[in-house]
Amino acid sequence: MLVTNIEILPDKRIMEHLGLVQGSSVRAKHVGRDIMAGLKNIFGGELKGYTELLQESRAEAMERMIEQAEAVGANAVLNVRFSTSSVAAGAAELFAYGTAVVLE
Repeated sequence: MLVTNIEILPDKRIMEHLGLVQGSSVRAKHVGRDIMAGLKNIFGGELKGYTELLQESRAEAMERMIEQAEAVGANAVLNVRFSTSSVAAGAAELFAYGTAVVLE
């Protein structure tokens, strides 16, 4: 499955447009990560626990988007974007979406 953030591939022709596909992941903060984040707020530095949490969420959202694209018969997802939102205190959604297509 080809996944890209550009709208058109110069060397490929779109044979069929299958519409929007999406995937999301909602994750809550972990108490252990919160403690480490609190310490980092005092001393400064990267919040590695949160970085890992977001990387996991992005990967899961992408995987779900790709599964949806495969289910509709796509062989590529173009114009992929990510969005985040807070859904509850201490929980955030990471949303991946793009256009499912069949490329030649």
